[in-house]
Amino acid sequence: MQSALEKKIRKFLQGPRKGETFELRNGLVSQYRHERKDAIQRVIQAMTVGKDVSSLFPDVLKNIATYDIEQKKLVYLYLMNYSKTHPELCILAVNTFVQDTEDPNPLIRALAIRTMGCIRVQKMVDYMEIPLSRTLKDDNPYVRKTAALCVAKLFDLNPDMCVEYGFLARLQELVNDTNPMVVANALNALYEIREMNTDESLEVITVSSEMAKNLLTCLNECTEWGRITILSSLTEYVPAEVEEAQHIIERIIPQLQHVNPAVVLSSIKAIIAHLDYIADGETKQGILRKLSAPLVSLVSSSIPEAQYVGLKNIRIILERYPSVLSKELRVFFIKYSDPLYLKLEKLDIMVRLANDGNAALLLGELKEYAMEFEPSLVSRAIKSIGTVAIKLSSATVKAINLLIFLLDQRGGELVINETVAVLANILRRYPNKNDLLTLVIPVIANNVEVLDKNDALIGYVFLVGSYPKYFSGLSEKLDHFIETFMESDPSLQLAIITAIVKINMTISGTYSSQLQRVLELATQECENADVRDQAYMYWRLLSSESLQSQQKIILAPLPPIEDTIPMFNPIVLNDLLHELSTIASVYQKPSSTFVENGDKLVTKKAKQNIEDLKNLAKTEIINNVKNENLLDLDDDVDSEALASQSGGSSTLLAELNDLFNTPPPMQGGPQKTEAVQSSQHSQTTQDILNLFD
Repeated sequence: MQSALEKKIRKFLQGPRKGETFELRNGLVSQYRHERKDAIQRVIQAMTVGKDVSSLFPDVLKNIATYDIEQKKLVYLYLMNYSKTHPELCILAVNTFVQDTEDPNPLIRALAIRTMGCIRVQKMVDYMEIPLSRTLKDDNPYVRKTAALCVAKLFDLNPDMCVEYGFLARLQELVNDTNPMVVANALNALYEIREMNTDESLEVITVSSEMAKNLLTCLNECTEWGRITILSSLTEYVPAEVEEAQHIIERIIPQLQHVNPAVVLSSIKAIIAHLDYIADGETKQGILRKLSAPLVSLVSSSIPEAQYVGLKNIRIILERYPSVLSKELRVFFIKYSDPLYLKLEKLDIMVRLANDGNAALLLGELKEYAMEFEPSLVSRAIKSIGTVAIKLSSATVKAINLLIFLLDQRGGELVINETVAVLANILRRYPNKNDLLTLVIPVIANNVEVLDKNDALIGYVFLVGSYPKYFSGLSEKLDHFIETFMESDPSLQLAIITAIVKINMTISGTYSSQLQRVLELATQECENADVRDQAYMYWRLLSSESLQSQQKIILAPLPPIEDTIPMFNPIVLNDLLHELSTIASVYQKPSSTFVENGDKLVTKKAKQNIEDLKNLAKTEIINNVKNENLLDLDDDVDSEALASQSGGSSTLLAELNDLFNTPPPMQGGPQKTEAVQSSQHSQTTQDILNLFD
């Protein structure tokens, strides 16, 4: 009696043995089929939500041999998820996999070979030779297309085996298969293998003329993602003649009407890649006109993210072919409901589409954007107005009047700073135009107190140095520059030094005291190396005996701003055009800059373009060295006349060489230098040199 009682007490104290794992295990080994299937479903459900059910691996594996395809899929899914934690037990399922690849049902054959490829265990590779060889030659296209992707997974695990057993060669043969799905999957697998390949001697895929014809045949019968793969392959193909390029473009053009934006972008990429082989201008323009409607459809999407990708790709295309959307300016007008990132991208596109015909319409639209409340949008709108003024001379006066209107009506620190910086750039684009100077400079002078941004201050200082006669109270302005010199940004310090030196050269000797003070601050108290070097350079130039040499270098006109629209490097642009519809087009950087081994993705054509550009650059450098004097900064002054005026022995080259022979300064400061006896600047130069006593 006591022993029986003790057993009951102990059993009660141990608590219940049942739990979720215990119940699942009992269900997996149940003698009833429906209970086993229900248990497997519960296991997959627990695995999906993140619970660890790897302890049930042996019990789940027992249910792999079944005629129920739904149950088989669940077991295969479990094996793929936990194969790395139990690599030894995965071998127990090999016989079932091999048997399933011989099953009469093509779905089971495809499921078996796909699961074998997804089990990332090295031991599984040794058993894949026979099943993979069989499925690659299967009569059913669904099995063949699944096996094609399995080759890429095998190459990732064991490249040598993939090549040695002929799987890669068989995969290359599948590109010429009669079924479009098989062709698309074979191409996808080959591109993945090419990215993984480290053997340069192994040629994975080359698009030949026969392959291109087969791809064009399969294009209309593929799924949307298969079409994208085929179009990407056609982009890499180099046609042998112009007629072949035109034929490829004609076959691709119907894809521009596809509902999937990715297919549309891939079609545009393939068409642009083959446009380079067409020399006839009218034919090329006719093809470009057909690209207008598809590009507009990308912007008309109701999904902001899709619009953003479309705008990024349009930005790249417009740089090579600016006339594609020349009549579609209204499509890019900003909507109130657009997110900010879309508004900024649309502004960038609108400025690129500006021409004499739509300048008035565009400026009116930019005026509305400049009156918005979002600071980023207001700033970009004002800069866009300046860009239009610089790009189109016919719209300059109207753009300046619009900027002045914004200063009067809107005002505020942001508007004033951005407007002053833009007006300074406009005057750099059109220098020495009295009508613009008399219109702009008084407006800038009335808003000087509000300027606090570096770009605006630099623009203001530049105008003071370039056109001092248009500013009243010049001495007080220079004193203010000097007082705030040490607290200014280095770029602003450089502008202040240049402005004061130019004013001193233009108005002889009037502002020599300010010149002394700013050079003293720059050479003795400033810590920035660039500022100090520029101050020393000006000091040496002012010490030159030749007044014409000083004026030639210091007062040399700056090159005018031709365009403020940012442009891509030609090499980068070529790469981006071949990578349209990819993430590289959104980043607007070639894939080689952010993808490991991304240089393998550069096509042969792109590499040839890079080599041509390198050779062209080398040739231009050699010709410039032979034919040009790089130190001749003024074409209007004859070098021989300049040499005779300075005594015949003191040339500009000799004077610049003398800059690098200057003795190093002593610890207490720069060495004393004898005063230069110049007819017009003797006293001014002596005052400057006194700084170094």
